[in-house]
Amino acid sequence: MPAKGKHRRPKSLRFTRSIAVAGTGGAALALPLMGATGAHAATPAAAVAQHVEKAATAAPAEKSAKTAKSVKTKTYAVKRGDYLSKIAEEQNVGGGWKKIYADNRSAIGSDPSLIHPGLKLSLGKKAASAAHSATQSSAKAAAPAKPAQATPAADTAPSAPASTANSSGYTLPVDSSTVGTGYKVAGSMWSSGYHTGVDFVVPTGTPLKSIAAGTVVSAGWGGAYGNQVVIQHADGKYSQYAHMSSLSVSAGQTVTEGQQIGLSGATGNVTGPHLHFEIRTTPDYGSDVDPVAYLRSHGVAVG
Repeated sequence: MPAKGKHRRPKSLRFTRSIAVAGTGGAALALPLMGATGAHAATPAAAVAQHVEKAATAAPAEKSAKTAKSVKTKTYAVKRGDYLSKIAEEQNVGGGWKKIYADNRSAIGSDPSLIHPGLKLSLGKKAASAAHSATQSSAKAAAPAKPAQATPAADTAPSAPASTANSSGYTLPVDSSTVGTGYKVAGSMWSSGYHTGVDFVVPTGTPLKSIAAGTVVSAGWGGAYGNQVVIQHADGKYSQYAHMSSLSVSAGQTVTEGQQIGLSGATGNVTGPHLHFEIRTTPDYGSDVDPVAYLRSHGVAVG
């Protein structure tokens, strides 16, 4: 006879339910969590935590992307007669021409004076400056909008002050009418016994311009004249620009009135920086005529 004994009824497993609520930007996710412990219970909780983390970081990332997208760069198309310092002043570029050159070195090249009409320059971020008044800020906002919509009108704007250019097609070789040593001033320091041109008092690095349209007949070292450029004009006369620190043109090149040909300097036989300017009947030394009288005869005010 089988031994008597009590058989214990196995207890059924009891499961408890609980609800995990995760906030995701105002919406609630309710997930049942089983009372049993182990990897199966931990997995839903980890998924919720990951979802919440993504929801929390999505908004800042999206905001940063929108902020970066809103930062724009102003593009400027170089016009005839432009040079970097002029563009920096007219477009109110913080940091001046050096900032423009640094931002556009790959497009301009190794010589900051070599820019040509049509070249696209980046003028940096369009951020309002606290140093400018509200009126100036409004004027700046209006200025960038016009060239993009009316390029022909912008190209017809004068590239130099009214006192240095006129409708005759002639202009001063530099944006300064301050004359130092005049023409035919006697002195033993000159081999001819007198000054064969006129000196314009300007610091090193000042842009120099062709006084009229013409063809470059020589550009390079000129002995006592240092770095020089000689240009032949339609009337048969030649203009000479001496003691330059750098050249922007080469022999055989055609230039227009007011086009930048280089920068002033103190190369050659000089005591300080200035532009020595001559008008000649031939491209060579010794054929000089009065440069001031020549410019005035073409309607250009000098001195």
